[in-house]
Amino acid sequence: MSYLTAEELLAGSSLTYNFDVPPEVLHPGSENPNQPNRSMRIKLRPLSMHSVQRILKAAKDDEGLMSALMVKESLVEPALPYEQVMKLNSGLVQFILSEVQRISGLKAGDDELTEAVQAPMAKACFILAKEFGWPPQQVAELTIGQVLLYVEMIRQNRTETKLAC
Repeated sequence: MSYLTAEELLAGSSLTYNFDVPPEVLHPGSENPNQPNRSMRIKLRPLSMHSVQRILKAAKDDEGLMSALMVKESLVEPALPYEQVMKLNSGLVQFILSEVQRISGLKAGDDELTEAVQAPMAKACFILAKEFGWPPQQVAELTIGQVLLYVEMIRQNRTETKLAC
């Protein structure tokens, strides 16, 4: 088995994908004869790591803003500014967002989510949230070093408590 080259790894971010948007998503509840009763096409590109980091930083805890920015960054054709993305119907945004997440590798299936929850760092974050009463957002902002430090503090405290009994 051979290793991927840097060019092969980076090529994924330059790919584009065409998607047909069903008419019921584009014009929900519309039986207007003037509306085309056919799918329309959009072109999307996967989000790069840099784009995802910028979106997360800009959106913080605002899921609506995060969704709009993800759609804006991914849309190649038609390219829309943020203000126009915010005017799209929510079903259309959800449709586009689902495809953006899929082509960007951000959509996890049930098995992948189960594995992530069982991963050591995820468990450590869950323990910290439970032990200290911190909200998940606060735990997510910790560095790996901080997570390990706090988990070690909990372990030592439990050991000392057992010895004292």
